[in-house]
Amino acid sequence: MIAGVVVALGALSAVAAYDATPPRENWQEIAWPFPRDGWPAGRAFRCGASSCGEAVELYVRPKLGFCNCDRGVADDDEVDRVADLDLISPQFVPVQAGEVVRVADMQGRIRSYELRMQDGAQHAAIGIAVSRGCDLLVVVAQGKGDAAGVKRAAMSFLSARETAHWMMAAIERR
Repeated sequence: MIAGVVVALGALSAVAAYDATPPRENWQEIAWPFPRDGWPAGRAFRCGASSCGEAVELYVRPKLGFCNCDRGVADDDEVDRVADLDLISPQFVPVQAGEVVRVADMQGRIRSYELRMQDGAQHAAIGIAVSRGCDLLVVVAQGKGDAAGVKRAAMSFLSARETAHWMMAAIERR
């Protein structure tokens, strides 16, 4: 009985942590802008040009049950496949090779891209895929500025303790 209550309270606190408010200093939560696909909707945020240099939008969601449990996110092809860039634009091109990254105590890869939007405009983007066990967390950030500025803004947001807390709760939620 006591064990059941402890498990239930742990599950409720994980749900509350995921739903908790991330840092709002420069970022505003917005509605998930993408149609339904095989994964649950994530969370979306916008940082205005006055705070981030250029307006940046960031989209993050867990993909629980990621199939490569042994090696995690090991190469750039994997980031290209799983990072949800195609939700923003099916026309994305990597700018350079990716690099190893740590987000919320999870390791994976980050890569910069150029996006061609439906209206023909060019946007810079970064894709991040990190894993813990068999679960994946993907992040895409995009804006009209350069990839370095988008990356800087996104990594600042993702490194905040509150953000890391709810991202880990999203991965641990079952």
